[in-house]
Amino acid sequence: MAFKQFLEELYAPMDGVTVRAMFGGLGVFKHATMFALAVDEVLYLRADASTEASYAREQVPQFVYRGMKGREVAMPYWQLPERLYDEPDEFIVWAKAAFDAAMRAAADKAKGKRPAQKGTVKKAAPRKLRATTPNASPRPKPSRKR
Repeated sequence: MAFKQFLEELYAPMDGVTVRAMFGGLGVFKHATMFALAVDEVLYLRADASTEASYAREQVPQFVYRGMKGREVAMPYWQLPERLYDEPDEFIVWAKAAFDAAMRAAADKAKGKRPAQKGTVKKAAPRKLRATTPNASPRPKPSRKR
């Protein structure tokens, strides 16, 4: 609970931010859009193609979790550089960039676009229908009567 209060104070200059418990960690939201998460008292900010280079320069890790069958899945969240905890003005710049990245992702999702994420498995192509012989009769439809 103390880390949640710490995050609320950290985000205080950024109006409308809420921090709430979810999936054993914390989600950071603004206008119902999640743009940061905290797991084991480590804060991760949302990133996209326009902001990932900043995290790479800081040499911080990307958030990865174990999915089904033990497969690692990389999420579009990157660990906040430690130095930013002591630089509140610069922290807010990074936090706003994370919110902007989350809003771009939400806009893309609304348009039906889905950006490729590193570490995720792409959807398989739909299966082809089973070929039938020219003389084969179609399967009878099941009766809907009860």
